[in-house]
Amino acid sequence: MNKQLIECVPNISEGRDITKINAIANVVETVEGVKLLDVDPGKATNRTVITFVGEPENVIEAAFRLIKKASELIDMNKHSGEHPRFGATDVCPLVPISNISLEEAAKYAHKLGERVGNELGIPGYFYENAAKEEKRKNLANCRSGEYEGLKEKLVKPEWKPDFGPAEFNTSVAKSGATAISARDFLIAYNINLNTTSTRRANAIAFDIREAGRILREGNPSTGKKVLDANGEPVRIPGKLKAVKGIGWYIEEYGIAQISYNLTNISITSMHVAFDETVKAATERGLRVTGSELIGLIPLKAMLDAGDYFLRKQQRSLGISEEEKIKIAVKSLGLDDLKPFNPKEKIIEYLLEDDTKKLVDLTVTGFAEETAGESMAPGGGSISAYVGALGVSLGTMVANLSSHKAGWDDKWEFYSDWAVKGQAYKNKLLFLVDEDTNAFNKIIDGFRMPKSTNEEIEARKQAIETATKYATEIPFEVMQTAYNSMEVMKTMVKEGMQSSISDAGVGILCAKTAVTGAYFNVRINAKDIKDRNFADAIISKAKDIYKKTCAIEKEIMDYIDSKM
Repeated sequence: MNKQLIECVPNISEGRDITKINAIANVVETVEGVKLLDVDPGKATNRTVITFVGEPENVIEAAFRLIKKASELIDMNKHSGEHPRFGATDVCPLVPISNISLEEAAKYAHKLGERVGNELGIPGYFYENAAKEEKRKNLANCRSGEYEGLKEKLVKPEWKPDFGPAEFNTSVAKSGATAISARDFLIAYNINLNTTSTRRANAIAFDIREAGRILREGNPSTGKKVLDANGEPVRIPGKLKAVKGIGWYIEEYGIAQISYNLTNISITSMHVAFDETVKAATERGLRVTGSELIGLIPLKAMLDAGDYFLRKQQRSLGISEEEKIKIAVKSLGLDDLKPFNPKEKIIEYLLEDDTKKLVDLTVTGFAEETAGESMAPGGGSISAYVGALGVSLGTMVANLSSHKAGWDDKWEFYSDWAVKGQAYKNKLLFLVDEDTNAFNKIIDGFRMPKSTNEEIEARKQAIETATKYATEIPFEVMQTAYNSMEVMKTMVKEGMQSSISDAGVGILCAKTAVTGAYFNVRINAKDIKDRNFADAIISKAKDIYKKTCAIEKEIMDYIDSKM
C-alpha cells in the first residue's frame, strides 16, 4: 500500500534572526520520517515560510514541536513586518500530497489544533477546509485585527477560539494566536514592478484578485463606499478566480511588489496570473520586471508554465523537462531578484531519493557499469536504453522540423510528435533501471531462508512472483519500443528530409530494443512455473517482434528509395 503523505507549510513571524529561524525549523527533523524541504525567510515581511513533508501522524508531531519552539523564541509584543500576522506561528496549513483526501487532512488539522490549545495554551482558529463555521473559512476573517486586535477579539463570543484559551493572558501576549487549516496546494507568488508605489501595486492587485475592489461613489480611491441592501460594501470583482493579492513595498529590494496567494492553481495558474498582471501594469503605465516564488512549487506547475510560453512563441513542446523549466524561469523572471534553483524550489525534486540510478550515470559510466563483473545491468536494461536513444532521434527530427523556415504553419503538428517522443523516451529510461530492479528481486528471492516448510514455500512463491515481474518488464520494453516507431516512421516520411537518416537510425535502434527485450522475455519465461502465464506472454511478445520486423523493412525500403 502506498504511503499517505502530507505537506505542512507553517509561516512563522520571524524573518530576520537566522539563528532563531534555524532553531525553529530544525525541530522538524527531530521527528523520524519527516523531511524538511525549504526554509524561506523574508526580511521586509519579517516572516519565514517553512515547508516539510511526511506521513500524517509524523507531520503533525513535527508541526506541534515547531509551534512550541516558535512560541518560546518569538515575542509578538516586539514584532513588526509588512505581512498581516497575529501569532508566532501565524498559520499552519496541512496540504494533502498523495493517497490522502482534504477531508482526512482536515481531521489531522483538528487533532493538531486541539493539542496546541490544550498543551501549549495557544489560542487559534481552524480555517479553509478545516473551518468549523462558514465565516472562519477565510483566513483574512480569522486574522482580522491582527495581533494588535487579539485582546478584544478573543473575548467576543462570535470569535471564541476553536482551540486554546479565550483570553489574552501573559502567555498569549507573547505567542499570539495560530490559524490551522487543511487546504489545496497554494502558491505564494510575488510579482515585481518598476515602481516604489504601494498604492500603484495595490491598484493592480485589486484589478486581478478575485475579491477585486470596493465600489465607491465618485473617486474610486477616496469616494464614499457603495453599500448593498444588507449594508455590506459592494465589490467590483477582479479578473481571476482563486487569487488573493495585495501590494506592498519591499525595502530589501527597493521595489513595490504584488503579493499573490494562488489558492487553486487548477483554476488560476502562476503563468496566467503573471500575464494578466503584465497587462494590468502596462495599462497603468508600469512594467513587470520579474517575479518571486515564496516556498515550493509542484513540478507540473513549472512544466505547464514552460508549455504556455512555448506555445506563445510557436515553439515545439517536445523538449526536455530541464529545458521547459528554463523557459518558465526566464519567461516569468523568477531569477529577477535572486538565483532560482529548481532543485531547491520544486517539491518533486526535493523528494527524490539518493538511490543510484543507471540513467544518471555518464555514457562512459554506464558502459563501465555494464562491462563489470555484476550480472546487472544486462541485456534488458541495454535494450531499454537503445530504445530510448532511438526515439530520442525521432524526437530530434520532430523538433528540427517544427523550427524549419517556411514550415511555421506546421509547428504544432511536429510539436505533437515531439511530445509523444518525449513520453516514449521517458518510459524507456524508467525501464532501464526497472529491468535491473526486476532482476535483483529474483536474487532477493533466492537469498530468502529455507529452513522450514513455511520458509521454503514463501521462498518459492517470492521467486515465482519476481520471475514473472522480470518477464513483464522486458515485455513492456518491447511494447514501448515498438509503439515508439510511429514517431520515427512519421518523421522519415514527413519530417525534414535532410534528417531522414537520423530517423532511420532511430528505427534500427527501436528494432534492436524490441529484439533484445524479446530475448529476455523468452529466457525469463522458461523458469516460470505458471505455464499459462508464460505461454501467453511469449505468444504476445512473438507477435510484437514480427510486427517490428515488418515496420523496419518498410522503412528501410522507403529510405533506400529516397537516397
